[in-house]
Amino acid sequence: GVKSFLLDDLRGEVWLKLLGTAVFNPLSALTRATMVDMCRHPAGRQLVTNLMREVEAVANAFGVKLRLPIEGRLERAEKIGRHKTSMLQDLEAGRRLEIDALVGAVVEIARWVDVETPRLETIEAALRLLDQQTRNPGPRDQLFWRLTSIT
Repeated sequence: GVKSFLLDDLRGEVWLKLLGTAVFNPLSALTRATMVDMCRHPAGRQLVTNLMREVEAVANAFGVKLRLPIEGRLERAEKIGRHKTSMLQDLEAGRRLEIDALVGAVVEIARWVDVETPRLETIEAALRLLDQQTRNPGPRDQLFWRLTSIT
């Protein structure tokens, strides 16, 4: 059977999950990095940490104290290894990116509780541009695909 357990603080667990998804998913899509890559590269690790601090600040504004510190979350992510996040997999497959669910929601909630999230907002904007460019290639790209698909 499958092991299960009862949680005392479901809201805290949701925010702990968001701590990872709102940070690792967008960064992996923007950089094409795996979990371990983001955690081991010094600048990548610092960016992940700074973004996680913003997510944690939003959670704290709701009275949520995360049971796992950011460094602990990074250690867990690093152990996952060369895993590609779902957003990176979507990008590689040409699927629409789940920006609103994974990043946009945190940014919107932050506005409701007057918490500044400048890094997350920047990442969200970059993702929206990436998503648009990936799904709607420019005229030069469209011409290339038309010419190369002629049989």
